[in-house]
Amino acid sequence: MEGESVTRTERAVTSERADLLETLAKHRYFLRYTVRDLTYDQAAQRTTVSELCLGGLIKHVASVERGWIAFITEGPLAMEQSPAKLTERSEGFRMLAGETLAGLLDEYEQVARRTDELVVTLPDLDVSQPLPEAPWFEPGARWSARRVLLHVIAETAQHAGHADIIREALDGAKSMG
Repeated sequence: MEGESVTRTERAVTSERADLLETLAKHRYFLRYTVRDLTYDQAAQRTTVSELCLGGLIKHVASVERGWIAFITEGPLAMEQSPAKLTERSEGFRMLAGETLAGLLDEYEQVARRTDELVVTLPDLDVSQPLPEAPWFEPGARWSARRVLLHVIAETAQHAGHADIIREALDGAKSMG
């Protein structure tokens, strides 16, 4: 019985799924590597006129990934904008009192594990959900799990680049150059 489960899991990791997981892992690595050896003050410091800080980027990417993965499994209701979610979003790019970089990285690792597990176990990457109503989504559009995963990869890569710029402005360290 146990060997049967492993075989099913191994079959589920097709080359497409392996490519998705490998690409996402690469961009997660760059993002996490960018915050290496930072103090709380450095991780919370804004080096540009934006709200972005390195710890906040880790927090934001974890939140975005968590939300999109919930969308795959729960549908558009998982992405509804309640007052609590709007507050979380506005605080999502900053490190708040009581937050630590280690804690944010740990939360991000937990989110990543859940995503990776879903990629392996989801029966079909073509399963789709209707996007929630929002001005930035085409009315009536649906996204497949595959499309959501590609979006999470793009979001992670984009913010890894942001983090690299912030880190270089902070202390000259580079992650990707």
